[in-house]
Amino acid sequence: MTITEIRHTLHNNPGISGNELFAHDLIVRELQALKPDVIHDHVGGFGVVALWRSREEKATTLAFRADIDALPSGHRCGHDGHTAILLRFAQMVSEDKDRRHNIVLVFQPEEETGKGAKKIMESGILQKIGVDAIFGLHNLPGYDKSTVVLSRGTFSMASCGVIYKLIGRQTHASTPEMGLNPGLAAAEIIQRFDSLNNMEPSKFRMSTLICCNVGERAFGTSAGKGEVMFTLRTMTNDGMSTLMQAADDIVNEVSRKYCLGLEKQVCEPFRALENNPELVDEMKAIFSRDYTVMELEKPFRWSEDFAEYLTEFRGAFFGLGSGKEQPELHHPNYDFPDDIIETGANCFQLIMNN
Repeated sequence: MTITEIRHTLHNNPGISGNELFAHDLIVRELQALKPDVIHDHVGGFGVVALWRSREEKATTLAFRADIDALPSGHRCGHDGHTAILLRFAQMVSEDKDRRHNIVLVFQPEEETGKGAKKIMESGILQKIGVDAIFGLHNLPGYDKSTVVLSRGTFSMASCGVIYKLIGRQTHASTPEMGLNPGLAAAEIIQRFDSLNNMEPSKFRMSTLICCNVGERAFGTSAGKGEVMFTLRTMTNDGMSTLMQAADDIVNEVSRKYCLGLEKQVCEPFRALENNPELVDEMKAIFSRDYTVMELEKPFRWSEDFAEYLTEFRGAFFGLGSGKEQPELHHPNYDFPDDIIETGANCFQLIMNN
């Protein structure tokens, strides 16, 4: 299959996070034909890691990552295109017999849920190989095709879902004073969370109400339980710790006020993706020779679990324009444009040859 055919095949056979078997098997077959020195399959579930060694004795090791999972509605985030880019780059690596670096390709599952990068890291494979730097990209609707978008600092924000379960006491609807109804507490928490928001670019933080449930559809019963769910979002990892503490303080205070029990659950945490500025400067220099390069004025609000690799390795992540007229990511009409596959692979090749 051509690279375009591979992308279309992936697009037509999407695997949601944790169920990427089709993509896994296709990737392994394509890589086997390119004969890397090592292929690790089923890494962290359905991840694949391939290694090409350099002939140079003291070569540094560069890793490149693509996410391979889809949304429940299909490949509406372009991960099929990211996978095709990395497979095209794999062809370039296999053809370059004089490469200066050891090259590691990471095909990562479960990005959409924020679990995949952590599972790859927990496998220990990248640490055993000894990665010196890691790179990744994401397609960006709203930017001209093949425009490269860089950030010397935070590329995308930290985010974390949180569920607060409010535990009261159910009673008959005719005697609500005999129970503990969490309704007023839930309402107060929602109102007070608005005070957590700060839209100033340098101090940005946000809480978004996701869901609120109190009681059940039983008109003879006063509610005895409830839960409120929020997504918290910050520019930096330190900022997330501060915001989470502020959120907890509000909920603890309100639950005590209404004599409620409290349980907390954290969901889908993503770290802020904070690039290595020196690597970004190098990328800007080499990309500018062939492509239009833009620098972000402020980070993207969405999150990206590539940040997990940066807890141990130097690294940098960049955006690749997929067209100003493209629907936004996750839109039901989104479809990755085939004509930027070569651009993405070329960018990785420029990093490899730098």
